[in-house]
Amino acid sequence: MGRLMMLLWVLVAVVVVLLGYIRLAPSDPVVWHAMPEGISEDRDRSNGVVRVIEAGPDTLSRLDAIILSTPRTKPLAGTVEEGMVTYVTRSAVMGFPDYTTVRREGDSLVIHGRARFGRSDLGVNRERVEGWIDALQAG
Repeated sequence: MGRLMMLLWVLVAVVVVLLGYIRLAPSDPVVWHAMPEGISEDRDRSNGVVRVIEAGPDTLSRLDAIILSTPRTKPLAGTVEEGMVTYVTRSAVMGFPDYTTVRREGDSLVIHGRARFGRSDLGVNRERVEGWIDALQAG
Protein backbone atom coordinates (compact mmCIF):
# COMPACT_ATOMS: atom_id res chain seq x y z
CA MET A 1 0.00 0.00 0.00
CA GLY A 2 2.89 2.38 0.80
CA ARG A 3 4.45 1.94 -2.65
CA LEU A 4 1.12 2.54 -4.34
CA MET A 5 0.61 5.79 -2.44
CA MET A 6 4.16 6.91 -3.28
CA LEU A 7 3.56 6.14 -6.97
CA LEU A 8 0.30 8.07 -6.85
CA TRP A 9 2.00 11.12 -5.30
CA VAL A 10 4.79 10.99 -7.90
CA LEU A 11 2.16 10.82 -10.67
CA VAL A 12 0.28 13.79 -9.19
CA ALA A 13 3.53 15.77 -8.95
CA VAL A 14 4.38 15.03 -12.60
CA VAL A 15 0.92 16.16 -13.72
CA VAL A 16 1.16 19.37 -11.67
CA VAL A 17 4.61 20.16 -13.14
CA LEU A 18 3.38 19.54 -16.70
CA LEU A 19 0.31 21.71 -16.18
CA GLY A 20 2.47 24.43 -14.65
CA TYR A 21 4.79 24.33 -17.63
CA ILE A 22 1.88 24.57 -20.08
CA ARG A 23 0.45 27.58 -18.22
CA LEU A 24 3.73 29.37 -17.50
CA ALA A 25 5.95 28.60 -20.49
CA PRO A 26 7.01 31.88 -22.08
CA SER A 27 5.69 32.81 -25.51
CA ASP A 28 8.68 34.05 -27.48
CA PRO A 29 7.55 36.59 -30.11
CA VAL A 30 10.61 35.78 -32.22
CA VAL A 31 9.30 32.23 -32.60
CA TRP A 32 5.55 32.79 -32.76
CA HIS A 33 5.17 36.20 -34.47
CA ALA A 34 5.84 34.69 -37.89
CA MET A 35 3.93 33.67 -40.96
CA PRO A 36 4.80 30.77 -43.25
CA GLU A 37 6.08 32.01 -46.58
CA GLY A 38 4.31 31.33 -49.86
CA ILE A 39 0.82 30.94 -48.42
CA SER A 40 -1.80 32.13 -50.88
CA GLU A 41 -4.68 29.74 -50.27
CA ASP A 42 -6.63 28.10 -47.45
CA ARG A 43 -4.95 25.12 -45.78
CA ASP A 44 -6.01 22.74 -43.05
CA ARG A 45 -3.17 21.27 -41.01
CA SER A 46 -3.15 18.68 -38.26
CA ASN A 47 -2.35 21.29 -35.60
CA GLY A 48 -3.73 24.42 -37.22
CA VAL A 49 -5.26 26.25 -40.12
CA VAL A 50 -4.54 28.93 -42.70
CA ARG A 51 -7.29 31.09 -44.17
CA VAL A 52 -6.90 33.81 -46.79
CA ILE A 53 -9.70 36.37 -47.10
CA GLU A 54 -10.28 39.51 -49.14
CA ALA A 55 -9.62 42.68 -47.15
CA GLY A 56 -10.57 46.31 -47.39
CA PRO A 57 -8.69 49.16 -45.74
CA ASP A 58 -10.26 48.61 -42.30
CA THR A 59 -10.62 44.81 -42.32
CA LEU A 60 -7.58 44.16 -40.12
CA SER A 61 -8.71 46.64 -37.47
CA ARG A 62 -12.24 45.17 -37.48
CA LEU A 63 -10.87 41.64 -37.18
CA ASP A 64 -8.54 42.79 -34.39
CA ALA A 65 -11.55 43.99 -32.36
CA ILE A 66 -13.32 40.66 -32.90
CA ILE A 67 -10.25 38.67 -31.88
CA LEU A 68 -9.62 40.77 -28.77
CA SER A 69 -13.21 40.18 -27.64
CA THR A 70 -12.54 36.42 -27.60
CA PRO A 71 -12.19 35.05 -24.06
CA ARG A 72 -8.63 34.28 -22.90
CA THR A 73 -7.08 36.00 -25.95
CA LYS A 74 -4.29 38.57 -25.75
CA PRO A 75 -1.97 40.15 -28.30
CA LEU A 76 1.56 38.75 -28.27
CA ALA A 77 3.33 40.93 -30.84
CA GLY A 78 2.73 43.34 -33.69
CA THR A 79 0.05 45.93 -34.28
CA VAL A 80 -2.71 46.69 -36.74
CA GLU A 81 -0.66 49.68 -37.92
CA GLU A 82 2.31 47.39 -38.70
CA GLY A 83 0.01 45.13 -40.71
CA MET A 84 0.72 41.97 -38.71
CA VAL A 85 -0.48 40.90 -35.27
CA THR A 86 -0.02 37.65 -33.35
CA TYR A 87 -2.47 36.64 -30.61
CA VAL A 88 -2.37 33.97 -27.91
CA THR A 89 -5.61 32.20 -27.00
CA ARG A 90 -5.55 29.79 -24.05
CA SER A 91 -7.94 26.89 -23.58
CA ALA A 92 -10.37 27.26 -20.70
CA VAL A 93 -9.46 24.29 -18.52
CA MET A 94 -5.88 23.30 -19.24
CA GLY A 95 -4.55 26.66 -20.46
CA PHE A 96 -3.03 25.27 -23.67
CA PRO A 97 -1.79 28.21 -25.80
CA ASP A 98 -2.77 28.56 -29.44
CA TYR A 99 -1.16 31.24 -31.59
CA THR A 100 -2.89 33.11 -34.39
CA THR A 101 -0.99 35.45 -36.69
CA VAL A 102 -2.89 37.79 -39.00
CA ARG A 103 -0.99 39.60 -41.74
CA ARG A 104 -2.20 42.04 -44.35
CA GLU A 105 -0.92 41.19 -47.84
CA GLY A 106 -2.21 43.66 -50.42
CA ASP A 107 -5.96 43.16 -50.74
CA SER A 108 -5.94 40.04 -48.54
CA LEU A 109 -5.55 38.98 -44.94
CA VAL A 110 -3.69 35.76 -44.22
CA ILE A 111 -4.75 34.17 -40.92
CA HIS A 112 -2.55 31.40 -39.50
CA GLY A 113 -3.80 29.67 -36.34
CA ARG A 114 -1.79 26.87 -34.74
CA ALA A 115 -1.33 24.93 -31.53
CA ARG A 116 1.89 25.14 -29.54
CA PHE A 117 1.69 21.70 -27.97
CA GLY A 118 0.77 18.42 -29.62
CA ARG A 119 0.48 17.13 -33.14
CA SER A 120 -3.23 17.78 -33.43
CA ASP A 121 -5.45 20.60 -32.22
CA LEU A 122 -8.64 18.57 -32.88
CA GLY A 123 -9.90 21.34 -35.19
CA VAL A 124 -10.00 23.99 -32.47
CA ASN A 125 -8.00 26.56 -34.43
CA ARG A 126 -10.04 26.03 -37.60
CA GLU A 127 -13.27 26.49 -35.65
CA ARG A 128 -11.98 29.63 -33.91
CA VAL A 129 -10.60 31.25 -37.08
CA GLU A 130 -13.71 30.47 -39.10
CA GLY A 131 -15.85 31.90 -36.27
CA TRP A 132 -13.85 35.13 -36.42
CA ILE A 133 -14.26 35.28 -40.21
CA ASP A 134 -18.02 34.66 -39.90
CA ALA A 135 -18.29 37.48 -37.32
CA LEU A 136 -16.26 39.77 -39.59
CA GLN A 137 -18.49 39.07 -42.58
CA ALA A 138 -21.66 39.46 -40.51
CA GLY A 139 -20.59 42.87 -39.21
